[in-house]
Amino acid sequence: MSVNLENSETRFNLMRAFAGESQARSRYTYAAGLAKRKGLEVLEQVFLFTADQEKEHAEVFYKLLEPLAGQTIPVDGDYPVDLSGDMLDNLKAAVRHENEEHDAVYAAFSQAAAQEGFDAIAHTFTMIGGIERTHAQRFAYFADLLEEDKLFVSEVETGWICLNCGQIVHSTVAPASCPVCRHGQGWFLRLELAPFTRTGQDG
Repeated sequence: MSVNLENSETRFNLMRAFAGESQARSRYTYAAGLAKRKGLEVLEQVFLFTADQEKEHAEVFYKLLEPLAGQTIPVDGDYPVDLSGDMLDNLKAAVRHENEEHDAVYAAFSQAAAQEGFDAIAHTFTMIGGIERTHAQRFAYFADLLEEDKLFVSEVETGWICLNCGQIVHSTVAPASCPVCRHGQGWFLRLELAPFTRTGQDG
C-alpha cells in the first residue's frame, strides 16, 4: 500500500518520534546537571554526549516532515516523569526508555512506514532504533559500575583519564584529584572508554 505522507500514519509517528527525542534530550540534560551537582562529572558527560545524539535524532525526524511544512500535526503520547535525585535511578530509567524505543516504538513505526510505502523512512526508524539500543547498553554499563561501587575502582590496574585536562594515571583507583588540574575524582573515566584515545599509547 502506498499513500501520501499528508494522509499517512507515518506523519504522526514522525512527529511522535520528534517529540520523544526532544524530551529525551531534555531529561538527559536534567540528569547531567544533577550529576554535576553531585561531583560525578563523568556521568554528566555521558548524559550530555547522549543528549546531543538525541537532538540529532529529533532533527532527522523533523526534516522528514519537510513536505508538510506549515501544517500542524496533532499527536498523543505517553512520556515519563523521571525526576529523581538519585543518579542510579536516572541511569536505570534511561536504560528502560532506550530499550523501549528500540524494542517496541521504532520497530512499530518502521513497520507502519514500510506498509505505507515509505521505505526510506522505515529504514531511518530502524537505524535510529539501533542507536537507541546502543544508548541503553551505555547507560546500563555505567549503572552497573555505579551500583557496584566500581565507577572509580578497578579490580586490576588500569588507565584513568581526566576529562578536564587529559592527564592519564595508571592505578586500581582513580585519583581523588587530578595531579595536573586538581579537578576531583568525578572527572576521571576509564581510559579504555575515552573517545579518540589509543589505549596502547598514552603519550
